[in-house]
Amino acid sequence: MARSFLTDGVSPSLHALDGIVLASGRSVGTNASPAYVWALRPAPGRQVALVSGGGAGHEPMHAGFVGAGGLDAAVPGEVFTSPHNRQVYAASARVARPGGIIHVVKNYTGDRINFAIAAERLRAEGHRVAEVLVDDDLGSEGHEVGRRGTGATVVVEKVLGGAADTGASFDDLVDLGRRVAERSRTIAVAHGAQTSPETGEPAFDVAAGRLEYGVGIHGEAAAESIDRPDLDALVDRMVDDILDALPDPDDGVLVLVNGLGGTGNLELAHAATEAVRAIEAAGHRVRSVVIGTYVSALDMRGFSLTLTAAEEAWLEHWWAPHDTVALPTPRALEESATPTAGTQSDAAGSDATEGADATADAAQPSAWLAGLAETVEAR
Repeated sequence: MARSFLTDGVSPSLHALDGIVLASGRSVGTNASPAYVWALRPAPGRQVALVSGGGAGHEPMHAGFVGAGGLDAAVPGEVFTSPHNRQVYAASARVARPGGIIHVVKNYTGDRINFAIAAERLRAEGHRVAEVLVDDDLGSEGHEVGRRGTGATVVVEKVLGGAADTGASFDDLVDLGRRVAERSRTIAVAHGAQTSPETGEPAFDVAAGRLEYGVGIHGEAAAESIDRPDLDALVDRMVDDILDALPDPDDGVLVLVNGLGGTGNLELAHAATEAVRAIEAAGHRVRSVVIGTYVSALDMRGFSLTLTAAEEAWLEHWWAPHDTVALPTPRALEESATPTAGTQSDAAGSDATEGADATADAAQPSAWLAGLAETVEAR
């Protein structure tokens, strides 16, 4: 990986786990062989263990989601490679709880096979095990193995983590996880490929002025290549496609704008602003907006948009606090109109004269800013 900032001569996956442990304040433990991380300070009331995993290259998912309010354990494979079933078994056995074990599995063949083998071993030892499958990616709609699992994994794991900390039962958590997954869909777009770990070059080509619409988080072929539109038009299409695939969001919509590793926060904030505009224009209430990189694709230049049709019954778990390195900390989006510039209510107008002097004083630049302006003008 000549173009990547990675330590030579070590496992990229395992070495990254050490960084997660440090960032957690050592509230997460790590096992080297087989590789996994687990929560050292889980919520005491939790009756059911939550375990997930997948290939490296998607950080901070999943190791960054381990801790109270999140996963009990996470199992990494090497870059874009499924973890081995021995890892899944060992991690699950380490954190097993009396109420059972739930595996949150993204819909990729290798992940499903290895988690299924581990689950059979665990069941043979008397553990109750179930799978919550995440298959939200509209870019792979109609594929033989079904939709891939992508950004909705963040929503599923956050909601399940919050619910598990309340002492929720195995059956209730399985039903909840599956409901959240069923009510979530994602589209990813990119105008630049990730750097190939083998060659140090872009993993695929994107022509100038073109955009991969519905690209996979491993660089899987996009649903289509399109001329790159303006951001507002692009997000309009993404929102329309996702809303068409969701059940009616009577309780509002959760919005997750996720960077794929090579997209700046400024760009993600613009995409989120456009997404909320488009959703509200379609007549739906936005309950929460999360912006950041949670499911990366190494350094792919793009972003994904995940929408979840919320249900009032479980929103408290989405907003619940957590003690993980990287799960989002969502905030409820209040219903309030943005004041129009240059207008005031009658009540505000009655105080305008009294506050005029204070407003004028507040409008004056600070001494530091005034000095900086003078320096710039002198140049």
